Amino acid sequence: MVRYAEPGVVDWVESGGGPLIAVPETVLPFWTGADGEETASDYDRACEVDGQAGLLPVGDAAALVLGDEPAATAFLPEHNAFVRWCAGEDESELLGSVPGALATAEWEPELTWQIPGALLLFDAAWPGGACESTDHVRVALDPGRYAVRAAHVRPGPETWLALVQLRPLHS
Repeated sequence: MVRYAEPGVVDWVESGGGPLIAVPETVLPFWTGADGEETASDYDRACEVDGQAGLLPVGDAAALVLGDEPAATAFLPEHNAFVRWCAGEDESELLGSVPGALATAEWEPELTWQIPGALLLFDAAWPGGACESTDHVRVALDPGRYAVRAAHVRPGPETWLALVQLRPLHS
């Protein structure tokens, strides 16, 4: 894992150039990544997602594709948000701007995602069964329905980030 600050503070995941994906652990073996016998691999399907966030069926669940650009991404549990480092020199400044960015973001239309529990965030090119041997982060979430919203935010002249926030929906 790439660490830009003190070890253990924030873990960043990077891709080899394509999208990142957050796959529920329960369906991890069904994600084939760039492997596969079909004309369009799971990775190809992930690359076709328009915008910053989209859902793809995987097994009997769905995975969240973080598209748009291959930015280093961390999950901040205190905000239930994926933070994507698009531009900026300083990690502490970038992370310090997150609360204000969440409050002022102009959000894209929300998606609704049924999450069966914990997720693994990794490069969409990797098969689910191999992702634990590469750059990945485990995201512990309670099972349930979540609203997913995404936005690009420019909290400073040299700092740009993308946010993908998960908000629990109560029935």
